[in-house]
Amino acid sequence: MTRIIYKICDRAGWEEAERSGVFRGAPVDARDGFIHFSTAAQVRETAAIHFAGETDLMLIAADAAVLGDALKWEISRGGALFPHLYGVLPLSAVLWAKPLALGCDGRHVFAEPLQ
Repeated sequence: MTRIIYKICDRAGWEEAERSGVFRGAPVDARDGFIHFSTAAQVRETAAIHFAGETDLMLIAADAAVLGDALKWEISRGGALFPHLYGVLPLSAVLWAKPLALGCDGRHVFAEPLQ
């Protein structure tokens, strides 16, 4: 599996994670019992489907290897394997966090190539 995985969340949720030292997930994560992540190949579609038109979002890159056995690869959208974290995301696993801008066309702008 891939080393870097991505999470999209609202800025307020991320700011709370920075204060507390862990990201506990968004409401959808709490409902489903795990934190949803995407690979580089999946994250643009995730943004388009689940965050269409939303502003004030953050894109978080995490090192999957740091998450150990709490990270499970499970079948989800279209039969693809998605990374799901059963537990909190420690900030020590975060490689970077950047704002995810919304372009003029209403799609999110991924400013750099993702791995």
